[in-house]
This record gives sequence, C-alpha cells and structure tokens, in this order.
Amino acid sequence: MRVIAGSAKGRKLRAPKGRIVRPTADRVREAVFSMLGRRVEGAAVLDLYAGAGTLGVEALSRGARRAVFVERSAHIAHVLRQNLERCDLRENAEIVVAKVVEYLSRGSGETSAFDLIFLDPPYRIADTEVEGVLKGLVERGILAEGGLLVIERSKSSTAIAAASLIARNAKTYGDTRIAIFEKRAVGER
Repeated sequence: MRVIAGSAKGRKLRAPKGRIVRPTADRVREAVFSMLGRRVEGAAVLDLYAGAGTLGVEALSRGARRAVFVERSAHIAHVLRQNLERCDLRENAEIVVAKVVEYLSRGSGETSAFDLIFLDPPYRIADTEVEGVLKGLVERGILAEGGLLVIERSKSSTAIAAASLIARNAKTYGDTRIAIFEKRAVGER
C-alpha cells in the first residue's frame, strides 16, 4: 500500500496485521481521488473510521490543508500516527481516539465545518448505524455547505442517502461501492 500522488507519492503505508482493518485498496483510492479532482486542495478533511488513514493521508498528500482522523482503537491509531510521520504529514493532522458515534455526539470541537468527509466503516457495521452517523454529520453542520461526503461500503449494503445531500457519483469496484454526496446550500433544491 502506497500513497498514490502528491507530496508523499510512493511512500509506503502500514496497516495493522490481521483482518481488523480493511484499508482502501490503491485502485479504489485512485478512483475516489480522480472523482474528487481539485476539490481536495485546501480542504478541511474528516476521516471517520480512519483505520490506517489511507484516505486522509492521501488527501493531505494531495494538498488538503488539514485532516482529523477518528479511530476507536488506540493500537490502530498508533499505526496511523506512524503513517503520518512516515509521509511527513503529522503537522496538519489530528488523531482522535474515539468511537465515531461518540465523537459526533460530544461535538467535534471544531469551529468550522469540514469540506470533505470520508466515511469508511467496517463492512460488518449495520447500515442503520451508518445512516445515524450520516444524519449526525448533516444535522450538526459538520459537513460544510457545498462539502462532499465520500462513503465506502460493501456493494451488498443498502443504498444510503440523506435529505439534504445530493448524490454526485457512485461506482462499484469488486465488493466495494463508492458513493459521493454533496451537501446542498441553504435554499438549493
């Protein structure tokens, strides 16, 4: 697993041993960032269910101004920290060790919303929990108006959407389905 483009291009990323983490495959990550295009540059990024941090690290490498990673396991967060250091991206990153639902319920502590949010929960997590997280992101204003939300799920998962999000793109790669949504601006239909 390597960073695909940007300042850390070609640097190796570690993943914890075993099957506890399912890092986004290079091919899928490349497709996601191709779909996002220049929207990554200068963006404030939130990487939920961060795992080894492959999506957020790639975003920082491609010019995101900052990234917050939320990962519930301290052990996995340690691997994420090593990946950020290996890529010289630690300065613009914050790692929060907490369950995503807890992070959202206590408030992000952020004064501004995120321009780009990656939501890549383990496939075993129920669609109802993912829908609850999505609802929390929208209702609490954590996703900025005009911001993008990238959801990575198993292709067998049910379709997920929220009333104030517009579907922008969706593709399937093997067992992985990527869906990109944009938050509507106030008054936009």
